[in-house]
Amino acid sequence: MDGRAAYLLAVGTALPGPALSNAHLARRFGLPGVWEQWVDTFIGTRNRHLARDLDTGEVRYSLTDLCETAGARALAAAGVGPDEVDLVVLGTSSPDRLMPATVNMVADRLGIDGVPTYQMQSGCTGAVQALDVAHKLLLVGPYRTALVLGADSCAKHLDVHADTSGADPAEQVNGVLFGDGAGAAVLGTDPAPGALEVRHVELRLVGRGRAPGQVVEWFGAGDGPPTAPVVEDYKAIEESVPPMAQRTLRRVLDELDWPDDEVDYLLPPQLSGRMTTRITAALGLTGACEVSCVADIGNTGNALPFFQLEQVLPKMAAGDRAVGVAIESSKWIEAGFALEAV
Repeated sequence: MDGRAAYLLAVGTALPGPALSNAHLARRFGLPGVWEQWVDTFIGTRNRHLARDLDTGEVRYSLTDLCETAGARALAAAGVGPDEVDLVVLGTSSPDRLMPATVNMVADRLGIDGVPTYQMQSGCTGAVQALDVAHKLLLVGPYRTALVLGADSCAKHLDVHADTSGADPAEQVNGVLFGDGAGAAVLGTDPAPGALEVRHVELRLVGRGRAPGQVVEWFGAGDGPPTAPVVEDYKAIEESVPPMAQRTLRRVLDELDWPDDEVDYLLPPQLSGRMTTRITAALGLTGACEVSCVADIGNTGNALPFFQLEQVLPKMAAGDRAVGVAIESSKWIEAGFALEAV
């Protein structure tokens, strides 16, 4: 690879509409005060942003809208014009349509043309998969600048007119865990002041013989009456994700021969406020500064690593190291990445 390296140059993010608190959801859907207390105690997510208006059901922001905003912010922060982008990669589990691919609609909006585009269809590791594709292509050339995006919107699965007061607790959990958002990063082969070198990206499918932890259906006119669009085994996710995160962290550190006490920042999986606290404790990097945001914006799926990166990028000084971990529970994927400030 002729000694080439890839660097994270800038990050941009986007959230739709105002923050919606647990109290707001309780009032809107007529849920008792004990429900709000239950969410605060056992879920630990305080706010989220939604692309759909809860009163009218109107979708006010598409995934393309959110990606366009995040991408434009990342490009502006990097001082990169659309004609300088050689490659665009998007990771999402909730594209606007089957076709055209959302990544191509975003590229069109941003004025990017004549370059390869890729769309990763995946749950919460899709952002890392997109990062991996861009990283590898930059290392082998001839590409020099990549726009990497991660975004998700649960709005399309939200029935604002449904009576949720008698819903199964697992369904109610889904209603408070997730939020909508998008993130973007500009990667380049030339280092710049404040840039982070992408030292390693780790991806591993570990779902052989295991039932999915989450199923999201996709319906066509010939599929007949639709079943539940989203089915999630939250208990399986709760039990499986902490050890999966531990294995991933170990592999990343072993690959680079980084001792635990030389990791300055930890970007842990962002399932919910309470789960993230539990996972971070299990990872055992007590000397690293935790970078988490899920309690304040909800689980935005493939957008979340970019919100973490947006927080950590301006904090890292030359020589600082950061490790991120993401886990995909639909068919169980372990993902991680390591960054070092130049």
